[in-house]
Amino acid sequence: MRKKTLNRGMRISFMMVILFMTSAINTTSDAEEMPTIFGDVTIDRQFSPDPMIVRGMSGGLVSGNQVAGRGETATGPCNGFVDETPDHTLVLTSKFDYLRLQVQSPEDTTMIVKGPGGTWCNDDFDGKNSGIIGEWLPGSYQIWVGSYNQGKYLPYTLQITTEIK
Repeated sequence: MRKKTLNRGMRISFMMVILFMTSAINTTSDAEEMPTIFGDVTIDRQFSPDPMIVRGMSGGLVSGNQVAGRGETATGPCNGFVDETPDHTLVLTSKFDYLRLQVQSPEDTTMIVKGPGGTWCNDDFDGKNSGIIGEWLPGSYQIWVGSYNQGKYLPYTLQITTEIK
């Protein structure tokens, strides 16, 4: 009889912990929208939220200038190391007169963007964080975020915004 009471008590305690955890998770997800991780994003001029945040891990084994097909572009050098495949795909359903992509990371990052009209690279847009601003045509853009040391992966957030800084 005592063993039965103990098992029932453990089951009730376990159920209460599960309910508490479920409640906490739901409250957290209601409080703020979780950013996309290594996600593909499709936006138009009226996208929301603005800024939109996606997360990833910078770096890889392939040289940035190999992926970009050149050593430098009008927006900066094609430095660092990236994965062979892009970290994100950004699809713009309309033309943007101004759009800013900016990386935030605890260490130095690089960026490569390939899309309609060409390839753009950047290093040190804002301090050691990479970014690209300007006019963007509708279409699909591949985005790589790189690190300076081959095979070193660092967490980052990529902010996509129409806010002029």
